[in-house]
Amino acid sequence: MHQAKLTLDPAFKVAPVHRRTFGTFVEHLGRCVYTGIYEPGHPTADEDGFRRDVLDLTRELGVSTVRYPGGNFVSGYRWEDGVGPVSERPHRLDLAWHSTETNEVGVDEFVRWCRRAGVEPMMAVNLGTRGIAEALDLLEYCNHPSGTALSDRRIANGAKEPHGIKMWCLGNELDGPWQTGHKTAREYGRLAAETARAMRMVDPGLELVACGSSSSSMPTFGAWEAEVLEETYELVDHISCHAYYQEKDGDLGSFLACSTDMDYFIASVVATADHVGARLKSRKKINISFDEWNVWYQSRFHDTGTPEDWPVAPPLLEDQYHLADAVAFGGLLISLLRNSDRVTAASLAQLVNVIAPIMTEPGGRAWRQTTFHPFAQASRYAAGDVLRIEPVAPAYETKVYGEVPLMDAVATHDGQSTTLFAVNRSIDAPMSLEIDARALGGVRIVEATTLTDADVYARNTADDPARIAPRPNPDVEHDPARVLLPPVSWNVIRLG
Repeated sequence: MHQAKLTLDPAFKVAPVHRRTFGTFVEHLGRCVYTGIYEPGHPTADEDGFRRDVLDLTRELGVSTVRYPGGNFVSGYRWEDGVGPVSERPHRLDLAWHSTETNEVGVDEFVRWCRRAGVEPMMAVNLGTRGIAEALDLLEYCNHPSGTALSDRRIANGAKEPHGIKMWCLGNELDGPWQTGHKTAREYGRLAAETARAMRMVDPGLELVACGSSSSSMPTFGAWEAEVLEETYELVDHISCHAYYQEKDGDLGSFLACSTDMDYFIASVVATADHVGARLKSRKKINISFDEWNVWYQSRFHDTGTPEDWPVAPPLLEDQYHLADAVAFGGLLISLLRNSDRVTAASLAQLVNVIAPIMTEPGGRAWRQTTFHPFAQASRYAAGDVLRIEPVAPAYETKVYGEVPLMDAVATHDGQSTTLFAVNRSIDAPMSLEIDARALGGVRIVEATTLTDADVYARNTADDPARIAPRPNPDVEHDPARVLLPPVSWNVIRLG
């Protein structure tokens, strides 16, 4: 058995918990929209064709924001195709995912869905095949009250009140050669700057996100952020990070430590942004919108090849997550919270069916994947301030990241209660965690749950949707506060 300990002290604050940390992502990709959030013929469908079972699970998941409509899809998207009478909307080829887009769901439907789900919409504009004028048109359509051609068009389409979208992404992953409209950092930076300047002429209060690198492994990583921010620094509020992780070649130990790379990614972007700010003699700080992150087995997708036809909403990227995926995923959540001083928004990619915590059957059931549970628990219990903690735990050697602690953890405190989120990365041994909570004033452990299984590759399915779910941890002591963390586990300990 391994031994670990940590100290909780409310005086050591990182930053407030940001609700936008618990955002997700809906892209016109595979079955995320069609037979995901939207399926008019489904038994639970409402009057607008939205699946009520998915809406219920979205609320349970605790989603705060949803980024839309892409992703790679947005770089070829014509937003006008998705407004007005559905019967008159054109079908288009989607080059990003080699599919046919029917445009049954567009901006107005998406905003209505957001209102019903109780989430904030986050809109991306196409800076791949389009530019400043089209971004301004979409902004006017969405947010101007009335009295112009585009705002009156929105009203005629059934949306009397402005959509009031505050957060806008200036394109998507334009550093990537796979992106329609791929650009150099200088080309993109100039276009993003001019688009941001024009959008702020319409509404100075917008929050704008510039494209950062699509991964820290890109050959242009670092240089891309520096060049883009040299052009956009005073015009944007955030720069994006995107990162996906998977177990490779049976190396479970490295996979469970993948949040080490997320920490590195965040620290590197912060350092680059602050360097640019110092050179520009600016007192402004650029924050990070980590608006794509997840466990994604990209190698499986690339192995499938490109279909000969152009199907509508084909099953794509439908990874079936197991326990180890959920524990690695929990580690990524810990990293996002730990870096809340600079990561002020994040979007789990994606919400339904496509590398998602929620899965559906067309015409049938919806269920929670294993990754649903760490996200839902973190969204529910993370409140107040993130606390800086320094766990003391044994280390182990990984092939990818070198020496890494066997336990990772973060805590939040809201003045009344404290919640500790912890993962045990050990593959074969439990860990006894001693919690020094004296600074909290005589609190006790009031609840402890664990997400674990004897089979680290066990999954949830439509027939067995609760195989992997949080369950009470029976191994809790109160004086001193001590919890036994099972091998390969995600753990939530609440004190009050």
